[in-house]
Amino acid sequence: MNEELPVLDLWQKVVGEILDRTGRFPKVVRFTFSSRIDNLALDVLDDIVMARFSSRGDKARHLRHADLSLSRLMALFRLCHDRRLIGDGGYEHLSRRLVEVGAMLGGWRESIRS
Repeated sequence: MNEELPVLDLWQKVVGEILDRTGRFPKVVRFTFSSRIDNLALDVLDDIVMARFSSRGDKARHLRHADLSLSRLMALFRLCHDRRLIGDGGYEHLSRRLVEVGAMLGGWRESIRS
């Protein structure tokens, strides 16, 4: 467990949940929704790791990009829920996780501004 960066630990768990969920999507949407969601989730992971080891200016850029990717993920999950690819419970759970990670990233962004 990464004691130094709790957002990284949490996001790694969320990525696992996302990959498990998109792996069960019907074949007809596997190369549209699944691929896009999986890639965005991995992009967020990449941005968190890059922010961890970047200078202050680059850190802010990576965190902003991660936050933007979270918003894009939320929109895709909303669309998947509307199309009944994700049930109510799964959608609610993923939404809460995305909001939680977003809050952690927001706190991190705020801390580097001061």
